[in-house]
Amino acid sequence: MLISRPAYRLSVPAEEPWRSECPKGHPLAGNGAGWLGPARCPAGDTYGPSTLPVTAITAALCALLAAATGARPELVVWLLLAPACVLLAVVDAAANRLPDVLTLPAAAAALILLGFAALLPGASGSWTSALLSSLILAACYLTLFLISRGFGFGDVKLALVLGAVLGWYGWPIVLIGTFAGYLLGALYVIGLLVAGRAGRTTRIPFGPFLLAGAFAGVLLGSA
Repeated sequence: MLISRPAYRLSVPAEEPWRSECPKGHPLAGNGAGWLGPARCPAGDTYGPSTLPVTAITAALCALLAAATGARPELVVWLLLAPACVLLAVVDAAANRLPDVLTLPAAAAALILLGFAALLPGASGSWTSALLSSLILAACYLTLFLISRGFGFGDVKLALVLGAVLGWYGWPIVLIGTFAGYLLGALYVIGLLVAGRAGRTTRIPFGPFLLAGAFAGVLLGSA
């Protein structure tokens, strides 16, 4: 319920401002200066991604994280980050964009919250590893951005988040989660090419696949 409206507002090209009106032209007023609340205009029409599937996916991800992590301090961090990551995936899939207003706060929140989690009994990860992984993975993605046309700078900033959550469980999980994301993205691109729905110059949103790979890595690391 809380994802569809911000997803609609943020799913615009990089050169355009965030949407401030619903498709019918009504101002998006309400809680949080129009960011919170149901994605429904006064005329009764809904907008943005369908609420039910997005809510179901978010709930399923949280349930899997809870089952895999158990009663460990980092579970709170995963449950707080999961909706933000779903929002990032939805926006990137819709607009081929990973907004700074999401990636940078998520990276800061991940590192700060994991720092607190590391101080509590029962934590099963390393904050130092999370910090180093965040910085190193972002540096690697920056290199790819500079040499590859298909890699966006938003992916570089997303790497700060991915490196933190994967690095919490150590370097093997960083490698597995990163490889899984690339593998999923590659399979998707191959499928599009085979179906004739993409060419060499087609821009592909890799954010959802990178996030899915990180999710798989976290599940493996917390098991």
